[in-house]
Amino acid sequence: MRLSQYFLPVLKETPKEAQIASHRLMLRAGMIQQSSAGIYSWLPLGKRVLDKIENIVREEQNRAGALEILMPTIQPAEIWQESGRYDDYGAEMLRIKDRHDRDMLYGPTNEEQITDIFRSHVRSYKALPLNMYHIQWKFRDEVRPRFGIMRGREFLMKDAYSFDLDADGARTAYNKMFVSYLKTFARMGLTAIPMEADTGPIGGDMSHEFIILAETGESGVFFHKDWLQADLLADIDYDADLQPFVDKFTALYARADEKHNPQDCPVADQDLMTMRGIEIGHIFYFGTKYSAAMGATVSGPDGQNLPVHMGSYGIGVSRLVGGIIEASHDDKGIIWPDSVAPFDVAIVNLKPGDVACDSVCAELYQGCIKAGMDPLLDDRDERPGAKLAAMDLIGIPWQVVVGPRGLDNGVLEVKRRKTGDTEELTPAGVVNRLQHR
Repeated sequence: MRLSQYFLPVLKETPKEAQIASHRLMLRAGMIQQSSAGIYSWLPLGKRVLDKIENIVREEQNRAGALEILMPTIQPAEIWQESGRYDDYGAEMLRIKDRHDRDMLYGPTNEEQITDIFRSHVRSYKALPLNMYHIQWKFRDEVRPRFGIMRGREFLMKDAYSFDLDADGARTAYNKMFVSYLKTFARMGLTAIPMEADTGPIGGDMSHEFIILAETGESGVFFHKDWLQADLLADIDYDADLQPFVDKFTALYARADEKHNPQDCPVADQDLMTMRGIEIGHIFYFGTKYSAAMGATVSGPDGQNLPVHMGSYGIGVSRLVGGIIEASHDDKGIIWPDSVAPFDVAIVNLKPGDVACDSVCAELYQGCIKAGMDPLLDDRDERPGAKLAAMDLIGIPWQVVVGPRGLDNGVLEVKRRKTGDTEELTPAGVVNRLQHR
């Protein structure tokens, strides 16, 4: 993509309403624009990051055996009345009426909708286990939306829902999602610490939330120092018994500050660390809470009808964009992990119109594309300092700086955004270097 043909409305000044790093940098980098309180338009740069995160989530859900569907954003009130949650959910639910005066709602979650789908089509235990997921926009009417997309009213979520004949089968499904989450977040350059959690309005008696560490996190986290070196990308056979893998990570101490008791903590002081954390995912097992209330039963091996055991598994896809920025930025701007960066490399032409600079930039641009990379060419007629500052702000992992002075010496400057390290390479060697990044 040529930046002269792109829509990237970067801001020089920090908007007054931005209180945390992710909100400030997403606005300044031209990733989002506020539409109303807690609701944002995603501009081209932001949408590219959002799509990359969504694709990683989708790939790992598919690998774990979940099947993708898509449920509606507007749901009928009747199914929520069946489950008993319509009145209990509270003011966060946006309740509406259609033109025929039927009660409807903008879905904050989909337990009822998926249970209705299941009960309409599945009759026998032979169709189990089953796990279905979707990635969809949701709405919760937060009383005080703040921090940009971190606590907005409209957000993109991945929801998965498992159905099993009994508690043992549900535990197997739960473990698959537990492991899938560890792998999903690790692919994004994140260490996500699973911690036992309250189930809240979802219900159930087993739950873990996944927390990433960031200085501006919502809550305090106490954890064993070994979490910082945990290998979360091991090859996993999802058909194997995953309980030992889950036990390995749940045994490694981690507690939110409200659940941490210094007197009972099993970790020695020298091994205990504390930081702030941000929730990016939550998984629940809630047994027959919804299936019993809504008649989602199957005939078991003995012919008796039984309510299925269910679990639900959420990842805040849009929230992850902000979470990654909170965990990975500096005073110059965003530092994207390679896997979710909007572009792989930024080629910065310091002097557009110069024949040599234009020629080398064009060759590099095409060379990166042929090598399977996604380059951004800054060919704007803009001051060199402003160009370099913009590339640091938007956080492209690699920068290649092309200028007359360097070309006179036969070299280009290649910079790694994460470390700030630079090296000088010949134009012919740049693409090869980036291929082996």
